[in-house]
Amino acid sequence: METGETPLTERGIRTREKLISAAREVFEERGFLDTRVAHIARHAKVAYGSFYTYFPSKEAIFLEVADRLFADMTAHRVPSPGSEPAARIRRANREFYEAYQRNAKIMPIIEQVATFNEEFKELRRKHRAEAVTRSSRAIERWQRDGLVDPSLDPEMTARALAAMVDHSLYLWIVQGEDADGIERLLDTLDTLNIRALGLPTTP
Repeated sequence: METGETPLTERGIRTREKLISAAREVFEERGFLDTRVAHIARHAKVAYGSFYTYFPSKEAIFLEVADRLFADMTAHRVPSPGSEPAARIRRANREFYEAYQRNAKIMPIIEQVATFNEEFKELRRKHRAEAVTRSSRAIERWQRDGLVDPSLDPEMTARALAAMVDHSLYLWIVQGEDADGIERLLDTLDTLNIRALGLPTTP
């Protein structure tokens, strides 16, 4: 993504980080459309004009915030050696849930911007594609090992299962559908993933 020139000094790096942190908090509070550069600069205690030393626009700093969020949401966690596929799925779902919890306040803003900003949509597609690629490769390995139905399309299967988990957590956490039922939801998502792949259910 394009940003303004960033001074390669410790002070410049600290100021840029302050702006990014402040921008996230302001976006969470006001939403994207009602946020102004002045709001971000004021919240960061940075001069209005200094904002443009680091970012050319509100859109640019939002893309930086979103890039970091997506990196957190789709981070690749190295599985424990010898982990069974079913155990790996359970752990991955819970790690994704924890990431969703960390980012719950800004997720509605993410959905808002996704309706009209093409550069943002492309950024989101890139991160999702990286996560889907990792999952589809795992499915391919399990197919070679005789654990998963070889007739399944690994990429489409990975996309469909990821969409199910993502949207379910969005409804539960962001929309507040049933805060008390999250453990039942996670258990159900685990079961649906494992059964869809036809994996052994060894914990």
